[in-house]
Amino acid sequence: MAACGEHADRVIEIGPGRGALTRHLLPRTDELHAIELDSALFSYLNGKFDGEPKLHVHAANVLETNLAQWGPAVIAGNLPYYITSPIIEKFLSLDDRFRVAVFLMQWEVAERLLAKPGTRDYGYLTVATQLVCNLELVSKVPPSAFIPPPKVDSGAVRFERKVHAPPNLPDLLRLVSRCFAQKRKTLRNNLRPYYGDRADTLPEAGLRAEQLSIDQFVDLYTRLAGNPELRG
Repeated sequence: MAACGEHADRVIEIGPGRGALTRHLLPRTDELHAIELDSALFSYLNGKFDGEPKLHVHAANVLETNLAQWGPAVIAGNLPYYITSPIIEKFLSLDDRFRVAVFLMQWEVAERLLAKPGTRDYGYLTVATQLVCNLELVSKVPPSAFIPPPKVDSGAVRFERKVHAPPNLPDLLRLVSRCFAQKRKTLRNNLRPYYGDRADTLPEAGLRAEQLSIDQFVDLYTRLAGNPELRG
């Protein structure tokens, strides 16, 4: 399995629903924490897996849950479409004890995460994710795989945290966000409110954010952060 391999000491499952994924995770881990917001599904899961000592079902909102409270873990889940981005950002904010996550998500979000510079789907979420993780498309999943079937395709994406994250990541992400503030504008226009006329002197001033690679964003931040006059 993309998440656990042969075995993972601990797994956190987001949105277990009726336990379709849960039953596959249990044989591959010693401890499974399943976070379910829906009270009816919470009760259903406790009944379905009654007597399973490895499973701990939590009635909670994942966005309000401290995922680090149980210790290092693999994270997996079929993400609700409407909070996919916040959940991904929550995983990215965890420390390096949380090395792997596998999320099933709406296909268009998977495309954004895996996008290359210069493409339509390349944006802030792409850069924020690829700065922290190496990504792999596990599979594209058709609507027919679900009951009831959704109206769109889905994609399973594996996140593996990089050994060395960029230093000063929050400040770097703030710069990336500024660069993408208005996607069709050049960096010159997006950055001038923060860095004044000196934004015009950047070699990348005439480019749009979607044209910069991950390494180019890091280099841009290094140059701006190293000059007190350019700090935002």
